[in-house]
Amino acid sequence: MLQNELSAVEAVRLMRGGQMSVSELVEACLARIAAREEAVAAWSFLDPDLVRAEAARLDRLNPGARGPLHGLPVGVKDVIYTKDMPTGHNSPIYESDSPRVDAAPVKTLRAAGALIFGKTVTTEFAATSRGGTTRNPHDPERTPGGSSSGSAAAVADNQVPLALGTQTGGSTIRPASFNGVYALKPTWNVISREGLKVYSLTCDTLGLYARAVADLDLLADVFRLGEPAAPRPLEGVKIAVCRTPMWERADTATRDALALGEALLREAGATVTALTLPPLFSGLSEHHGVVLAHEGKSAFLSEAVSHPDLLHPDFMGMVENKAGLDADQVRQAYDVGARCRIVFDEIASAYDAVLAPSVTGEAPRGLAWTGDHVFCSMWTFLHVPVVNVPGFRGQAGMPVGLSLIGARFSDRRLLAVADAVGALFAARGSWASGRGAAAA
Repeated sequence: MLQNELSAVEAVRLMRGGQMSVSELVEACLARIAAREEAVAAWSFLDPDLVRAEAARLDRLNPGARGPLHGLPVGVKDVIYTKDMPTGHNSPIYESDSPRVDAAPVKTLRAAGALIFGKTVTTEFAATSRGGTTRNPHDPERTPGGSSSGSAAAVADNQVPLALGTQTGGSTIRPASFNGVYALKPTWNVISREGLKVYSLTCDTLGLYARAVADLDLLADVFRLGEPAAPRPLEGVKIAVCRTPMWERADTATRDALALGEALLREAGATVTALTLPPLFSGLSEHHGVVLAHEGKSAFLSEAVSHPDLLHPDFMGMVENKAGLDADQVRQAYDVGARCRIVFDEIASAYDAVLAPSVTGEAPRGLAWTGDHVFCSMWTFLHVPVVNVPGFRGQAGMPVGLSLIGARFSDRRLLAVADAVGALFAARGSWASGRGAAAA
């Protein structure tokens, strides 16, 4: 196995033990990027000299000063501030803008010894389904998803072991599914969003990418998402299968993946139950859209008044309330969301996890559109933790993931279940998860 293909857990173990230097890992990652950047285009900013200098500094640290993420390269979505790199939001307004401050999650990662590797491509302001330059590493003719396009693609392509994304609709989980990697959208607001571009304070959530659940657990420790949960053998685990009110939007690949996932869990001894959500949830996706349109109005006002010539009409439309939302619609959307959170926590607490689609199907062809987030937005609006578990592929050979969902603040228990479920899907599903595009 090449050094850039190591899991984060294995890489940090070797570096902390002196069996591999940070510089060696960095050179392997840089070599992979050099070989693949033309095909994948995951990075909006990458300075090899800066990365090498930071690797050398970390290599000089005494063993006792090495943190839990010592030397691990982390890609950072380009809507998250980094003090030594530009933060451009994929917008002409902020081209080459350098705020010279780290976002709170970046500070936390640096304090734990992580090496902030570079900025990954995002869609504009992480607030649109219009595609960017990044391509899916499994098929460059297809989208990697969005808006965390570069982060998901870089991890899937073995360019870095870890990356940060964000999710307001489906911007972490959808790219994870399309690229065949693990991702955690944690419970809303358990990781500080200070220093991230704001779109919707009600929904914006930092997301985490890795090629193994153990690597997500490593990040969960650093971000203090609760005590690690004990490993979960699948026999006796309670899983609710929820097709959601949007099930008719699922195509054959997702329908087959969910059916196979359910069958494999039953064979492994899990207690699997069909879950139909109450009628209150039927319009949740539409209410989510109302909240985004309403909060986008204030989020993009400053750009609209200061750079009206550079702001895309999509965002100008939010500021000008082109959707024609009135106060009653907005109040109803917030109130239904609040009621549904209470109800869903009660439902989900009866299970170890809820299994649901991550996406409508395989990654669409072309780069102009990042795909439908309809199977993600409901969970984002509910503020619950979600893990994309890879393990399947559709007729075109592209990855299709499934989501595991829990009640709010059950992140660590959900990761324990995801570890067992992911191992099962990798062994018995039709997609060898965790290997990256090079092995596909």
